Amino acid sequence: MLNRLQKVGLNGFFLTLLIMILIAYLVPGFGADHSPVPWAKMVAIGNALIFFFYGVKLDPQQLKSAIGKWKLHLVIQLTTFLVFPLIVWFVFLLMGKPAGVIWLGVMYLAALPSTVSSSVVMVNIARGNVPAAIFNASISSLVGITITPLWMEVFMDHDGSSQAFEFIPTISKLGIQILIPFFLGLLMHGQLKIWAKQYGDQLKLFDQGVILTIVFTSFSNAFFDNMFDGMPATMLGFLAIGMAVLFLLVISVMNGIARQMKLPFEDRVTLMFCGSKKSLVHGAIMGSVLFPDPAVLGIVLLPLMLYHSLQLLMGSALAGYFSRQEEYI
Repeated sequence: MLNRLQKVGLNGFFLTLLIMILIAYLVPGFGADHSPVPWAKMVAIGNALIFFFYGVKLDPQQLKSAIGKWKLHLVIQLTTFLVFPLIVWFVFLLMGKPAGVIWLGVMYLAALPSTVSSSVVMVNIARGNVPAAIFNASISSLVGITITPLWMEVFMDHDGSSQAFEFIPTISKLGIQILIPFFLGLLMHGQLKIWAKQYGDQLKLFDQGVILTIVFTSFSNAFFDNMFDGMPATMLGFLAIGMAVLFLLVISVMNGIARQMKLPFEDRVTLMFCGSKKSLVHGAIMGSVLFPDPAVLGIVLLPLMLYHSLQLLMGSALAGYFSRQEEYI
């Protein structure tokens, strides 16, 4: 179980994430906007480099081998960017459109693309369609650059908060920081793929370093601006329970869709895991653009970080269960 958790991402990085939040709490001024360290520029450059290297590492041949199952790909993308957000939107309406940045964070979580590495690893453990998982996780990252801001424009117009959102400027920033570097990396795949494979561990550490920086600066600003003042300690526990329920609810809906479509075992597993995962990497990176106020971003990321850890724990257990089944019923 420990080895499986390490493979999907619940390892030293997650512990370091908690340590960075603790440091931000103890010395919020160091990571806040007024710090002499140019955190915002470092994050912007880091975002661009992450997606450049992601483009370099992405093998076009793997994508071509999976592109034939377009119906499966369409359903997975629809569950990621339509079904998941609609589930959260329904709960939001059911509760009378509650206001607050925490709710904004839950809706932001729902609008995010799927993970790449953990989705593929879990699909592999559960004996699913790995090429399809690679294809959908990769495409999801690109589709999310447009769909996530669209959903946030809808959510921010109805959540009762005072957060403003400008769609076109946001898309422009995401294009500069994410899309352009990604396609440049993809164009240089042939020239740099061997180098990227050779230094894969170092590139992974760089990715994690950028995410840690985003989390640290976001929470530093949130603590510095007293954004958590008045928030009951029990709220974190209730939020964690809510994220666990959300994961189980989404998995159940994906399971129902798979049954209705009568998908074969490997495709059903792929739909369930790819459709229910949400990416902390993309959430932190896009969040630094979508929510220019770092103090707000710190709170917005709370539901995502809780959901991220729970999807690894619960998803890993579920993947292990499917790996032991003779047939998925």
